[in-house]
Amino acid sequence: MDSHIVIGQDAHGADVRVDMEELLATRLLVQGNSGSGKSHLLRRLLEESAGMVQQIIIDPEGDFASLSDHFGHVVIDASAHSAAEIVALAARVREHRASVVLGLDGLDVELQIRCSAQFLNALFDAPREHWFPALVVVDEAQMFAPSASGEMAEDTRRLSLGAMTNLMCRGRKRGLAGIVATQRLAKLAKNVAAEASNFLMGRTFLDIDMQRAADLLGMERRQAEQIRDLERGRFLGLGPAITRRPVAIRIGPVKSGSRVNASALVPLPSAAPEEMEALLHKELDKAVPPPPPPPPPRQDPEELARRMQPAAQPRAVSGGPAAPAATPAASDAMLDEILADLASDAAITFQPAASQFQSFMMACRRRGATAALLDMAAFRRRFAVAVAGLDRLDEVMRERVLDLGTQVDDDLLAPFLLIARSAAQGMESPDEEELSRAYGTSSPGRIRRLLEHLERKGLIVTRENYGGGRTINVPGLELA
Repeated sequence: MDSHIVIGQDAHGADVRVDMEELLATRLLVQGNSGSGKSHLLRRLLEESAGMVQQIIIDPEGDFASLSDHFGHVVIDASAHSAAEIVALAARVREHRASVVLGLDGLDVELQIRCSAQFLNALFDAPREHWFPALVVVDEAQMFAPSASGEMAEDTRRLSLGAMTNLMCRGRKRGLAGIVATQRLAKLAKNVAAEASNFLMGRTFLDIDMQRAADLLGMERRQAEQIRDLERGRFLGLGPAITRRPVAIRIGPVKSGSRVNASALVPLPSAAPEEMEALLHKELDKAVPPPPPPPPPRQDPEELARRMQPAAQPRAVSGGPAAPAATPAASDAMLDEILADLASDAAITFQPAASQFQSFMMACRRRGATAALLDMAAFRRRFAVAVAGLDRLDEVMRERVLDLGTQVDDDLLAPFLLIARSAAQGMESPDEEELSRAYGTSSPGRIRRLLEHLERKGLIVTRENYGGGRTINVPGLELA
């Protein structure tokens, strides 16, 4: 089988061929500013070699999903899968030799970087019997292998840089041939760029990028200016899989294309200004989410101290009938009602425990309940039960949930019981707002640390989706 493909023509109209077998062994680096035709070049390369070799594309912008329409590539939407599913999918991609496009456009930048790193590491860690040859194309590689730390977390940068380094430095023995494309050579880690032996350099304007491109092409510094003058869709090529001397290449046409072409001119709408204004303002109030509730007001220390003073007991009327003593069961039921009323206040869970207890004591006095039945510790746990709404469960399931709650500290009990109640009812896991209210915080970081703590203790099992969803299971609820 002929392993050569045609990617374009040189200045004399002669075909420029790429030896795919050589490319698998020597890797490729593509550079080009936005609008230089870099994605068009990658598409041409992929289309011409589609029936020849397995292809795996890391696609942060959704540019290559249209390959599935013409060449049968499987598009994996990363936002619809958890981290564990991404790793499992990568292993199956290598096992079944499927050509795939990993679509990352539904994620924010840092999640794109983490997802691609986990996917690449899983490709790299495949068992030896699955080391089939495959092209691994990484577009916008400066995101995944930055030359310097940026705004992303340091652990994310190291994970991604390690995955890209493994691909370019050690991937060949595992059948992985890296093709990395970048807008800026200066922003791409040098140990990733240095492993490529083939180069296709498109138009760029910054001196530092032109000089690095000229160095890789073996050109003198004074010749680097011609890189700035390259037209869209024209590249300078060099390497054992392309040519032994730099050659200017005009990239050939492609069958597929980006599903959204934001650079092409399209006619403007013909609506009158009044109609356009009406369209912009139509049901605008429904499109904008309501503002979050204000934080609970800060309590005045003097007022709090005054409220903490014990209330004067009413004197008994001489000669009058004595008030009947409430039974323990009736008193307990009244305490449950008072706790439920307190739990319905959206702001009370954000108050300190001492303030909550004082509010409870005052409510008991107003209603003549026997507050002495509960001390501070018992109140906190009974109040957590009320906040979680365990009264919605039947008695058997309620007791099972409460039994699991004995392993949880008082300050974490309300959010845990809320999670367990939702799991027991077969409902979706509580969202950030529900957990924040139960925990008494508006910090997403504290909610994240709470879930991590509960998971480390074996009380819950969380499953995060890249698209932002979360499923929480509570071990033990399914047991009889």
